[in-house]
Amino acid sequence: MTLLAMSMKLTLMSSIALNEIPYRLNNGIEGELWQVRTADVRSFHELISFPERAVALSIDAQLFFPPGIESPAAVIVVPGSLGVGSSHMRKAELLVSAGIAACVIDPFRQRGVTSTVSNQAQYSFAASAWDVIATLEQLTNLERVDPSRIGAQGHSRGGSAVLSAICLQRLLETSNTFSAVYAAYPWCGQQFLNPQVDPTRVRAIVGDQDEWCSPQQVQGYIQAIRLTGGDATCKIVDGAHHSFDRDTPLEMIAEASVAPSAPTIYVNDDGSMIHPISGETATEWSERELMLYSMRAGFGRRGAHIGGSGQLADIFHSDMMSYWQSTFS
Repeated sequence: MTLLAMSMKLTLMSSIALNEIPYRLNNGIEGELWQVRTADVRSFHELISFPERAVALSIDAQLFFPPGIESPAAVIVVPGSLGVGSSHMRKAELLVSAGIAACVIDPFRQRGVTSTVSNQAQYSFAASAWDVIATLEQLTNLERVDPSRIGAQGHSRGGSAVLSAICLQRLLETSNTFSAVYAAYPWCGQQFLNPQVDPTRVRAIVGDQDEWCSPQQVQGYIQAIRLTGGDATCKIVDGAHHSFDRDTPLEMIAEASVAPSAPTIYVNDDGSMIHPISGETATEWSERELMLYSMRAGFGRRGAHIGGSGQLADIFHSDMMSYWQSTFS
C-alpha cells in the first residue's frame, strides 16, 4: 500500500457517523440524534448580500447533556478536514463531565464529503460559518440549554468557521450571540477586515510547529479582534503540530494540500473579497479562485504532519476546560 493510500485509509477510518446510532461517551452519556437546518452558499458575499440564493439542507449532529443539570451551558463542537473523530467525542466527554452540554456537528455527510484534506473547495468556508450560526440559533430555541451561555469550539477548518461565525453575528444581525468561542489551530488565511465580535469572548490555541495553518496569521487575527474592542487571547504551544490534541503519534498526511505562507485574504462587511496583490475588491471572486492564486504563486505544497503526544493533548485539554469553565462560571 502506498503512503497516499495509507493516509487516505486513515482519513476514512477516523470519521464517526452521527446519523446512525447514539454515540456513547466514555463517561456513559449517550448522544441524542439531531439535525441542524443550515444551507450551502458559494461565498460570504452571497451569504451576507444575497441570502435568498442559499440552498437549504440539514446536517447531522448529536447532543450530549450532563445529567441532573437544568438549562446547562452548551458548546458546539465543529470538526476539521478529517471529519468527526474520536478526539471530538473526547471534547464532548470532558464538557459533559464538567456540567456543560455538547453539540457535535457533522458538516460532511449530507454534502457528500468524506474529507477536505486534499481539496478545501468542496464547499465554501462561508457555508462552514453558516453551519455554526444555524446551530446556535436552533440551540437557542431548544429550551433545554441556557441561551445566554452558548459557545462554539472549532478545530482547524472548524476553527476558521467559528471565527467567521462570530464576525457574521453583527453583519447578519443574528437573534442570539455566542458567549465565547475556542478556535483550535484555526486556518486564518481568510479574515474579516473589520472583525468586531464584542460581546463574544475569543481564545485561539495553535502549535508553533503547525504546518497546516500559520501561527502568525492566528496571532494577527486575534490581535485584530482585540484592537476592535474584543476580549481575545491566543496561546502558542511549544513543540506542537497541527491537531496536537488528538493524542496520536505524529504522522505525515501525504495528500494534505496546504499553503500556510500565502498572503491573507481579507473579507469586507458585504462579503466581497480583497485580492492580496492588487488590493482590488470584487464580489465575483470565489474562495477557490483566490486559493488557486496561492498555489500558482508557489505557496502551496502537498504533505503536512498531524498528531502529537499525550502530554501535548493534556496541555490542550487543560487550557480548553479552564477557558470554558471560566467563561460559564
